[in-house]
Amino acid sequence: MARKPVGLDAVREIGLALPEVEASTAYGAFALKLRGKLLTCTAINKAAEPSSLMVRLAFEQRDRLIKDQPDIFYLKDHYAPYPCVLVRLPRIGREALRDLLGDAWRFVMESTPAKRGRPARTRTKSSKPA
Repeated sequence: MARKPVGLDAVREIGLALPEVEASTAYGAFALKLRGKLLTCTAINKAAEPSSLMVRLAFEQRDRLIKDQPDIFYLKDHYAPYPCVLVRLPRIGREALRDLLGDAWRFVMESTPAKRGRPARTRTKSSKPA
């Protein structure tokens, strides 16, 4: 049986199931962010192939994915300086996408401090001169 191609709906569903991930936009395109930091987005640079997704990952992991599965993962010069990989969405399976977004979540989480509220200010009574 042929596998149903994965699209942005699957990316949204899988990504939003991860803790602290929110749907957003980046450069006017669909994106998912973790604690306000980009996790993944539609690859909109003109060098990217249609139906591609940019996913943030460590350089070493990116290089390994491209080497092992060049039919699914690739890179263009515009994206090379950034810790990310390009994914041909129609060629990746749903479980592989789930694993990839989980890896991206861990990568971004490690580099993003938790949001913390500002400490409450304490007012002190100023001493009046005697």
